[in-house]
Amino acid sequence: MAGGAREVLTLQLGHFAGFVGAHWWNQQDAALGRATDAKESPGELCPDGEVVAGSVRSLSSLKEEGGLYRDKQLDAAIAWCGKLTTHKEELCPKNPYLQDFEYRVLSSDGVWRVKSIPNGKGSPPLTTATTPKPLIPTEASIRVWSDFLRVHLHPRSICMIQKYNHDGEAGRLEAFGQGESVLKEPKYQEELEDRLHFYVEECDYLQGFQILCDLHDGFSGVGAKAAELLQDEYSGRGIITWGLLPGPYHRGEAQRNIYRLLNTAFGLMHLTTHSSLVCPLSLGGSLGLRPEPPVNFPYLHYDATLPFHCSAIVATALDTVTVPYRLCSSPVSMVHLADMLSFCGKKVVTAGATIPFPLAPGQSLPDSLMQFGEATPWTPLSACGEPSGTCCFAQSVVLRGIDRACHTSQLTPGTPPPSSLHTCTTGEEVLAQYLQQQQPRVMSSSHLLLTPCRVAPPYPHLFSSCSPQGMALDGSPKGAAVETIPVFGALCSSSSLHQTLEALARDLTKLDLRRWASFMDAGVEHDDVAELLQELQSLAQCYQGGDSLVD
Repeated sequence: MAGGAREVLTLQLGHFAGFVGAHWWNQQDAALGRATDAKESPGELCPDGEVVAGSVRSLSSLKEEGGLYRDKQLDAAIAWCGKLTTHKEELCPKNPYLQDFEYRVLSSDGVWRVKSIPNGKGSPPLTTATTPKPLIPTEASIRVWSDFLRVHLHPRSICMIQKYNHDGEAGRLEAFGQGESVLKEPKYQEELEDRLHFYVEECDYLQGFQILCDLHDGFSGVGAKAAELLQDEYSGRGIITWGLLPGPYHRGEAQRNIYRLLNTAFGLMHLTTHSSLVCPLSLGGSLGLRPEPPVNFPYLHYDATLPFHCSAIVATALDTVTVPYRLCSSPVSMVHLADMLSFCGKKVVTAGATIPFPLAPGQSLPDSLMQFGEATPWTPLSACGEPSGTCCFAQSVVLRGIDRACHTSQLTPGTPPPSSLHTCTTGEEVLAQYLQQQQPRVMSSSHLLLTPCRVAPPYPHLFSSCSPQGMALDGSPKGAAVETIPVFGALCSSSSLHQTLEALARDLTKLDLRRWASFMDAGVEHDDVAELLQELQSLAQCYQGGDSLVD
């Protein structure tokens, strides 16, 4: 959160949300330390304040009191004249991946180098890292988000839910009703309000709140109550909720899949009621019971079973699509963006991204955009199926990381332009005209940002500096680790949500709730399910075909 800027507070609720948040904060922290051109100073993209809520054992080596400041009371001398007995508890060992990363530094020439392990004889020498670290075992060994978090959290930014844990077969926060009941307890509600007030009072201009919330488990209930609390206490502020789900799931886990379906449906509808905008984010292909293969990105390779990989991709998309209200020079606020995308009750939107954006050496932006043809240029990230053949009602699009020299076509005088895009005089005009050609009847908002997305360690190694298609990413020498990438991202109000929400409702009608009494015992009534089905079907009708915003 940057003083004097248009601040946004972020609530991170859940385990997978922790993975996404950790990657996102790492990227923001890295961007602030990177020199940019004169048009975009390092502080123009405002970092976010954060309030973290996590269940016991989901934070691993992260201490509950945070690591930014020490507790002066604990450090003070103990004024006691009698006998003292000292009990010392060993710190939880850090994940090997984070331990290894602590020996990697960014040198003055912009190259990541690896320090040799200290041997007690002065400063360790530096050696150049020319080969990316292997995926196994380091990246596969990451179990919780604090295993790779590089940002120090403020002591008052963490709320621990002591009665639940995220792993094991017992004591998990696994049902929507459980999550709702957490914030009905005065202890946790007062603690969350205290954390929020601490940050809100430091804001010069608070735009609103972002909620990163797991949809698949009991944190969907925590998120729903948190959004309700924010709506009641901070009326008029924007509340944008990102409903997060891990990658594809396995059909054999019956109870977890049914709970996943119920939590997703309840969470989605309750969050829609209390948020300005809601966007589900997942690399899986479906929100319902039928498992679908993970989405495919043509220019990167990731392991869909690793939350460390999936969350990095989601965080990269988030860092891009949130630019309109995080950019200090932009006239768009959270509320304005939500109003543009959520007209006529359409408060649920989809997200998509091209990671990385393909721009071959010598190509211009018009050349690259024309290669997409009439196809949708981004990969869907909201588990709503392929966007081809669907109707778009409104969209907010961001393209970042393209060098200014490539924004327009540099044709030789006398050469006929291949398309109207090649006649544009600015990159902004190229992007706006491309969107107009693709969706001529759609309200579109577009942003072109010079700043690329940072993917230096501890971001996973999902690509090399030169793809098989010859696409140059950031000018790194061949074989070197990639540090920045261009990204094309979008938020869309799309008719694809009609089929997705109806399918969710159909799956719910097939359930015999008597078999899942444990979910109902957590605080959900049969009438609640009937009401949920009605609301889902009504919301689905909002997205049924029809015309776009502009007739």
